[in-house]
Amino acid sequence: MPLRVVLAEDAVLMREGLVGLLERFGHTVVAAVGDADALLAAAREHRPDLVVTDVRMPPGHADDGLRAAVALRAGDPGAAVLVLSQYAATAYAAELLGPAGRAGVGYLLKDRVGEIADFADALVRVAAGETVIDPDVVRQLLARQRTTGPLDRLTPRERDVLGLMAQGRANLAIARELDISDNAVAKHIGNIFAKLDLPAEDGHRRVLAVLTYLRG
Repeated sequence: MPLRVVLAEDAVLMREGLVGLLERFGHTVVAAVGDADALLAAAREHRPDLVVTDVRMPPGHADDGLRAAVALRAGDPGAAVLVLSQYAATAYAAELLGPAGRAGVGYLLKDRVGEIADFADALVRVAAGETVIDPDVVRQLLARQRTTGPLDRLTPRERDVLGLMAQGRANLAIARELDISDNAVAKHIGNIFAKLDLPAEDGHRRVLAVLTYLRG
Protein backbone atom coordinates (compact mmCIF):
# COMPACT_ATOMS: atom_id res chain seq x y z
CA MET A 1 0.00 0.00 0.00
CA PRO A 2 1.78 3.19 -1.16
CA LEU A 3 1.75 5.92 1.49
CA ARG A 4 2.24 9.67 1.47
CA VAL A 5 4.74 10.35 4.24
CA VAL A 6 6.04 13.41 6.10
CA LEU A 7 9.48 12.64 7.55
CA ALA A 8 11.23 14.59 10.32
CA GLU A 9 14.88 13.84 11.20
CA ASP A 10 17.55 16.44 11.98
CA ALA A 11 20.57 14.29 11.04
CA VAL A 12 20.96 14.87 7.30
CA LEU A 13 22.48 11.49 6.46
CA MET A 14 19.83 9.64 8.44
CA ARG A 15 17.08 11.74 6.85
CA GLU A 16 18.32 11.10 3.32
CA GLY A 17 18.72 7.41 4.08
CA LEU A 18 15.16 7.18 5.36
CA VAL A 19 13.86 9.01 2.30
CA GLY A 20 15.60 6.50 0.06
CA LEU A 21 14.29 3.58 2.11
CA LEU A 22 10.71 4.85 2.10
CA GLU A 23 10.84 5.41 -1.66
CA ARG A 24 12.27 1.92 -2.08
CA PHE A 25 9.14 0.61 -0.37
CA GLY A 26 7.05 2.48 -2.94
CA HIS A 27 5.98 5.34 -0.65
CA THR A 28 6.10 9.05 -1.48
CA VAL A 29 7.89 11.42 0.89
CA VAL A 30 5.89 14.63 0.47
CA ALA A 31 8.15 16.53 2.89
CA ALA A 32 11.46 15.75 4.65
CA VAL A 33 12.27 18.28 7.38
CA GLY A 34 14.84 18.76 10.13
CA ASP A 35 13.00 20.34 13.07
CA ALA A 36 9.78 20.03 15.01
CA ASP A 37 8.27 23.33 13.85
CA ALA A 38 8.74 22.36 10.21
CA LEU A 39 7.22 18.96 10.98
CA LEU A 40 4.03 20.51 12.32
CA ALA A 41 3.79 22.86 9.35
CA ALA A 42 4.39 20.08 6.80
CA ALA A 43 1.89 17.72 8.43
CA ARG A 44 -0.80 20.37 8.44
CA GLU A 45 -0.07 21.36 4.84
CA HIS A 46 0.16 17.91 3.27
CA ARG A 47 -2.20 15.85 5.48
CA PRO A 48 -0.08 12.71 4.91
CA ASP A 49 -1.06 9.10 5.45
CA LEU A 50 1.78 8.78 7.96
CA VAL A 51 4.19 10.99 9.90
CA VAL A 52 7.59 9.49 10.76
CA THR A 53 9.61 11.51 13.26
CA ASP A 54 12.67 11.30 15.47
CA VAL A 55 12.19 12.05 19.18
CA ARG A 56 15.11 14.45 19.64
CA MET A 57 15.48 17.36 17.23
CA PRO A 58 15.63 21.17 17.01
CA PRO A 59 14.72 23.71 18.09
CA GLY A 60 15.14 22.45 21.67
CA HIS A 61 17.29 19.41 20.88
CA ALA A 62 15.32 17.51 23.51
CA ASP A 63 12.07 15.61 22.94
CA ASP A 64 10.74 18.18 20.44
CA GLY A 65 9.86 15.54 17.84
CA LEU A 66 7.83 13.60 20.37
CA ARG A 67 6.05 16.76 21.53
CA ALA A 68 5.18 17.55 17.92
CA ALA A 69 3.82 14.02 17.43
CA VAL A 70 1.68 14.28 20.57
CA ALA A 71 0.40 17.68 19.44
CA LEU A 72 -0.50 16.30 16.02
CA ARG A 73 -2.48 13.43 17.51
CA ALA A 74 -4.21 15.71 20.00
CA GLY A 75 -5.25 18.14 17.26
CA ASP A 76 -6.13 15.53 14.65
CA PRO A 77 -7.31 12.08 15.84
CA GLY A 78 -6.84 10.88 12.26
CA ALA A 79 -3.09 11.55 12.22
CA ALA A 80 -1.05 8.33 12.09
CA VAL A 81 2.38 8.78 13.68
CA LEU A 82 5.45 6.57 13.92
CA VAL A 83 8.12 7.84 16.32
CA LEU A 84 11.74 6.70 16.11
CA SER A 85 13.98 6.82 19.17
CA GLN A 86 17.62 6.09 19.89
CA TYR A 87 16.77 4.69 23.32
CA ALA A 88 14.05 2.53 24.85
CA ALA A 89 12.43 5.33 26.88
CA THR A 90 9.17 3.83 28.14
CA ALA A 91 7.85 7.22 29.29
CA TYR A 92 7.97 8.42 25.68
CA ALA A 93 5.94 5.44 24.51
CA ALA A 94 3.33 5.99 27.22
CA GLU A 95 3.02 9.70 26.42
CA LEU A 96 2.66 9.02 22.71
CA LEU A 97 -0.15 6.56 23.34
CA GLY A 98 -1.94 8.93 25.71
CA PRO A 99 -4.12 10.93 23.29
CA ALA A 100 -6.15 8.04 21.93
CA GLY A 101 -7.43 8.68 18.43
CA ARG A 102 -8.78 6.87 15.41
CA ALA A 103 -5.40 6.52 13.75
CA GLY A 104 -2.42 4.31 14.34
CA VAL A 105 0.61 5.08 16.46
CA GLY A 106 4.02 3.49 16.72
CA TYR A 107 7.19 3.75 18.78
CA LEU A 108 10.28 2.04 17.35
CA LEU A 109 13.96 2.11 18.18
CA LYS A 110 16.15 3.38 15.36
CA ASP A 111 17.94 0.05 15.28
CA ARG A 112 14.68 -1.41 14.00
CA VAL A 113 15.09 0.60 10.78
CA GLY A 114 17.98 -1.71 9.94
CA GLU A 115 15.62 -4.67 10.08
CA ILE A 116 14.06 -3.78 6.75
CA ALA A 117 11.11 -6.18 6.79
CA ASP A 118 10.08 -5.19 10.34
CA PHE A 119 10.31 -1.49 9.57
CA ALA A 120 8.36 -1.81 6.31
CA ASP A 121 5.67 -3.80 8.13
CA ALA A 122 5.45 -1.23 10.95
CA LEU A 123 4.93 1.62 8.46
CA VAL A 124 1.94 -0.07 6.86
CA ARG A 125 0.44 -1.25 10.13
CA VAL A 126 0.60 2.17 11.79
CA ALA A 127 -0.85 3.85 8.70
CA ALA A 128 -3.66 1.26 8.80
CA GLY A 129 -4.57 2.27 12.36
CA GLU A 130 -2.66 -0.26 14.46
CA THR A 131 -0.50 0.33 17.52
CA VAL A 132 3.10 -0.86 17.18
CA ILE A 133 5.54 -0.74 20.11
CA ASP A 134 9.14 -1.88 19.74
CA PRO A 135 9.67 -5.36 21.26
CA ASP A 136 12.75 -4.08 23.11
CA VAL A 137 10.60 -1.50 24.89
CA VAL A 138 8.14 -4.21 25.88
CA ARG A 139 10.97 -6.40 27.21
CA GLN A 140 12.25 -3.48 29.27
CA LEU A 141 8.77 -3.00 30.70
CA LEU A 142 8.56 -6.66 31.63
CA ALA A 143 11.79 -6.30 33.60
CA ARG A 144 10.66 -3.14 35.41
CA GLN A 145 7.01 -3.73 36.27
CA ARG A 146 5.84 -2.57 39.67
CA THR A 147 4.92 -4.96 42.42
CA THR A 148 1.68 -3.13 43.11
CA GLY A 149 -1.07 -1.73 40.93
CA PRO A 150 -3.77 -2.93 38.51
CA LEU A 151 -1.38 -5.19 36.60
CA ASP A 152 -1.06 -7.35 39.71
CA ARG A 153 -4.56 -8.60 39.04
CA LEU A 154 -3.39 -10.31 35.86
CA THR A 155 -2.22 -13.90 35.68
CA PRO A 156 1.21 -14.62 34.15
CA ARG A 157 -0.48 -15.76 30.92
CA GLU A 158 -2.59 -12.59 30.78
CA ARG A 159 0.61 -10.55 31.19
CA ASP A 160 2.12 -12.46 28.29
CA VAL A 161 -0.92 -11.66 26.15
CA LEU A 162 -0.87 -7.98 27.14
CA GLY A 163 2.85 -7.76 26.41
CA LEU A 164 2.25 -9.04 22.88
CA MET A 165 -0.69 -6.65 22.51
CA ALA A 166 1.73 -3.85 23.39
CA GLN A 167 3.89 -4.95 20.46
CA GLY A 168 0.88 -4.46 18.19
CA ARG A 169 0.24 -8.18 17.64
CA ALA A 170 -3.20 -9.23 16.43
CA ASN A 171 -5.06 -12.06 18.16
CA LEU A 172 -4.01 -14.66 15.59
CA ALA A 173 -0.33 -13.72 15.95
CA ILE A 174 -0.63 -13.88 19.75
CA ALA A 175 -2.18 -17.33 19.50
CA ARG A 176 0.68 -18.55 17.33
CA GLU A 177 3.36 -17.01 19.57
CA LEU A 178 1.93 -18.56 22.75
CA ASP A 179 0.76 -21.79 21.07
CA ILE A 180 -2.81 -21.39 22.26
CA SER A 181 -6.16 -21.16 20.45
CA ASP A 182 -7.77 -17.99 19.11
CA ASN A 183 -10.62 -18.52 21.57
CA ALA A 184 -8.16 -18.69 24.47
CA VAL A 185 -6.57 -15.40 23.35
CA ALA A 186 -9.99 -13.73 23.15
CA LYS A 187 -10.83 -15.03 26.64
CA HIS A 188 -7.53 -13.74 28.07
CA ILE A 189 -8.10 -10.32 26.48
CA GLY A 190 -11.61 -10.18 27.91
CA ASN A 191 -10.20 -10.98 31.34
CA ILE A 192 -7.55 -8.27 30.92
CA PHE A 193 -10.19 -5.66 30.07
CA ALA A 194 -12.28 -6.68 33.07
CA LYS A 195 -9.39 -6.74 35.55
CA LEU A 196 -8.14 -3.34 34.36
CA ASP A 197 -11.68 -1.92 34.75
CA LEU A 198 -11.96 -0.90 31.09
CA PRO A 199 -15.66 -0.35 30.26
CA ALA A 200 -17.18 -2.38 27.45
CA GLU A 201 -18.60 0.72 25.78
CA ASP A 202 -15.13 2.25 25.29
CA GLY A 203 -14.01 1.63 21.71
CA HIS A 204 -10.35 2.08 22.61
CA ARG A 205 -10.05 -0.66 25.24
CA ARG A 206 -7.15 -2.36 23.49
CA VAL A 207 -5.13 0.88 23.38
CA LEU A 208 -6.11 1.75 26.94
CA ALA A 209 -4.97 -1.68 28.13
CA VAL A 210 -1.60 -1.19 26.44
CA LEU A 211 -1.34 2.29 27.93
CA THR A 212 -1.98 0.85 31.42
CA TYR A 213 0.75 -1.69 30.74
CA LEU A 214 3.23 0.98 29.65
CA ARG A 215 2.51 3.13 32.69
CA GLY A 216 2.68 0.10 34.96
